[in-house]
Amino acid sequence: MADPRFFEKAGPFALAELAKIANAEIRIGDPAQVFRDVQPLQTAGADEVSFLENKLYADAFAKSAAGACLVDAKYAERAPQGMALLVTAEPYRAYARVAQAFYPKTCFTHAPEPGIHAGAHVHDTATLGAGCRVEVGAVIEAKAEIGKNCVIGANSTIGPGVVLGDGCTVGANATIQFALIGNRCVFHPGVRIGQDGFGFAPGAQHLKVPQLGRVVIEDDVEIGANSCVDRGAGPDTIIRRGAKIDNLVQIGHNVEVGAGCLFAAQVGISGSTKVGNYVMMGGQVGIAGHLTIGDGVQIVAQSGIMRDIEPGQTVAGSPAVAAKEHWRQIAALGRLSKTKKGT
Repeated sequence: MADPRFFEKAGPFALAELAKIANAEIRIGDPAQVFRDVQPLQTAGADEVSFLENKLYADAFAKSAAGACLVDAKYAERAPQGMALLVTAEPYRAYARVAQAFYPKTCFTHAPEPGIHAGAHVHDTATLGAGCRVEVGAVIEAKAEIGKNCVIGANSTIGPGVVLGDGCTVGANATIQFALIGNRCVFHPGVRIGQDGFGFAPGAQHLKVPQLGRVVIEDDVEIGANSCVDRGAGPDTIIRRGAKIDNLVQIGHNVEVGAGCLFAAQVGISGSTKVGNYVMMGGQVGIAGHLTIGDGVQIVAQSGIMRDIEPGQTVAGSPAVAAKEHWRQIAALGRLSKTKKGT
C-alpha cells in the first residue's frame, strides 16, 4: 500500500469495474470480487492488483500472490492458481488506468481546492478562472491569464502576459514567462519556461542577441522538475500536444518538438532543431542545432546527434548511426581488443 501520509486512496473496486477501467477482458475470476489497491508482483496480496508487461518478470508473475493481474494473453497459462486475470494487449497502459482510479489525486486529474493564499500576490490586472488555487508565495504578474481549475504552486512566478489554459498545474518554485500554454499541462517543481535563449554574436566582446520570440506549449504537455525551455530568438519555441519531458531537460531557442514525444532525463536539444511527432529519446541524448529529426525516431541513451535523422529510424552512439550498425561496431571493437591481448 502506498504511504497514506502522501497518497490518498480511492476504491475499493470490483473486478468487473477494474476490467472496464482497464479496457481488459476477465479471463479468470469472479466479477464481483473486490480489490483494494495496486502493488508490484513481488509484494501484492490477495486483495491487490498487479501487472506483467516485461517478460523478465514472468517468473515473479508465476509465483505472485496477487489477487488479480493485468497480463497479455500469451502469459495467461503461467498464472498461479486462484489469480484473477485481466487480459489485455497493453498491460502497462491498462495498469496506468487502474492505478489512476485508485490514486486519482496523484495524476492532476482532480479538481483543486480553490482559493488564493493570503501570502500570494496576484496583480490587479491578472485574471484567474473559476476554481483556481494559488499557494503561498506565488506571484502572478500583470495581465497574466490563468484558466479554470489551475494550481499555481508555492513561490512560483507567472510572468506578465502569460496565458495558461484550463486545468494546468504549476509546481513549487517554477517560473513561466513569455509563454502561451494550452489546457491540462503539468509543470513540475523548478521548471523554467521562457527565459532567454543562448544567443550571442561572438567576438572580442560577445554581443547579446535579443530573444524576441515566445514559448508556445499545446495541450496535455508534461515537463519534469528543473527542466528549461528557452523562448525563441524570433521564431517561437514550440512544444506540441501530448509531449512528455523528464527532469533536467534543456530545450533551446526556436526548437520545435512534435506531438507525443517522450524525452528522458538530461536530454539537450540545441537551437532551431525540429523534432517530429512521437520521437523517443533516452537519457543524456544530445542534439546539435538546426537539425531535423523525423517522425517516430528512437534515439538510444547517451547518443550524440550531428546530422538529420530520417523518419522511423533507431539510432545509437556518438556520432549516432543506425542502432544495429552501432552494436556491430561495439562488437568489432571487443573482438579487436581480445585479439590484441592474445598477441
